[in-house]
Amino acid sequence: MMMALFFMGLAFEDMPLSKQYRCIHSGTCACTKGHLTEDIIFLVFQQLNWNPKLIAAFSCSCKWFDDFAKRVLWKEFCKTRAPKMMIDLQSSGSHSVDGSWRALGKLLIYCSGCTRGGLFDNIHIPGHFVYRTRFSRTSGKSFLLPQCRSDVLYVSDPCEHLDQGEDGDIGFFRGIFKSFSVSKVRKLLIKRGAQLHPTEACPYCKAKLWSMQEAKMIPQSASCRLGAYEDCIEYYVCLNGHVLGVCTLLPLSESEEASELE
Repeated sequence: MMMALFFMGLAFEDMPLSKQYRCIHSGTCACTKGHLTEDIIFLVFQQLNWNPKLIAAFSCSCKWFDDFAKRVLWKEFCKTRAPKMMIDLQSSGSHSVDGSWRALGKLLIYCSGCTRGGLFDNIHIPGHFVYRTRFSRTSGKSFLLPQCRSDVLYVSDPCEHLDQGEDGDIGFFRGIFKSFSVSKVRKLLIKRGAQLHPTEACPYCKAKLWSMQEAKMIPQSASCRLGAYEDCIEYYVCLNGHVLGVCTLLPLSESEEASELE
């Protein structure tokens, strides 16, 4: 039923439409007959429960669709997928989030993995979509130095990739800061003279990255929260406040003991 509604909406493009909705970005766009109104597109995707794969496919149709998806559809997806988190991220009065709604939508559902020779040295695990991930503001406190714990950071549970040979059990985690531009973490990174990574960029928004390990800003409580070895955790934060990190997970019995110590 949902798929039928989606294709029904796309079929409307064959009907005579006012050209006020023509693509304003590209004269070579295939959509030369005009577009559906934003209201109709909104209702179609509402019935589809803001399906992220369909939003992504829709965005590839033309630049006008891509612009509408960035402004509206990804925002609605984020609000539906993590409503309490979105209310908190916007509670400072902003109607947007750092790095765009599309970047945040991708962060909610995509584990970035790592390519060999990339951010995390010799680890090679392809990125992939995840069905559902829990993001926690309480967990985020464990990733902050004591002097920065008034900042708000949401961090996911680790996405586990087990039995990775010599690397052991690997966990990738991701997160987002609220109002990162005015956060204490950002101010401390600048105060410590932290350098941006010379080549790698955030997989969610393409912004430059700071290494929290190089800045010596990863507290012991982070490994306890993740159930990971203390000297095998690394994470980066980008200029828009997106967090991505990796750790080597403890065996289950040992990770339970680490949680008790925390």
